[in-house]
Amino acid sequence: MPDRSVRLGLSGFLVALALVWSATATADQNDPRLDDLFALLAGNLTAAEARQVESQIWQIWYGYDGDNEEVDRLMAMGQFANRSGFIDLAYTFYSRVVEADPEFAEGWNRRATVNYLRGALEESLADIEQTLALEPRHFGALAGRGLVYLALNEPELALAAFEAALEVNPHLSGARANAETLRDLVGEAI
Repeated sequence: MPDRSVRLGLSGFLVALALVWSATATADQNDPRLDDLFALLAGNLTAAEARQVESQIWQIWYGYDGDNEEVDRLMAMGQFANRSGFIDLAYTFYSRVVEADPEFAEGWNRRATVNYLRGALEESLADIEQTLALEPRHFGALAGRGLVYLALNEPELALAAFEAALEVNPHLSGARANAETLRDLVGEAI
């Protein structure tokens, strides 16, 4: 009878291991599992493998390990408000998150996102800086900074932000496309 077992390549095995390992707990930007996940992300992964690793990183970032039920509740309410289109209400919830725990990077990142959606671009940049001060590898914040700079008509700064995001996560197709477009645009302006 032929062997029908699933055979994973080394990268597939490492991704599967990371998925199992990271499913055991949630934390925040200080979680020690992130180092291994970022090492995987920097490797030669398929698009599907990269998405799995990214998902695990986001789950850890979104998780809260501060033993503060209020922060958990506020994050959930902010996410629900944002997904439901109540951006100002989401801003209120995320503002309460950063007040309750200013060391929680994802609270700042979520507020940066709703500030961007509200058109409060300078405030979004300030929240992105807070996010990156706490988690310099936050590829979502780095790419978000690129989007804010695009909205501010600062193509050189936007390009630098997208390139920084790609240094951390080379699998970000949106950041890659924006960077390629901006390289042409910035090159023509010189």
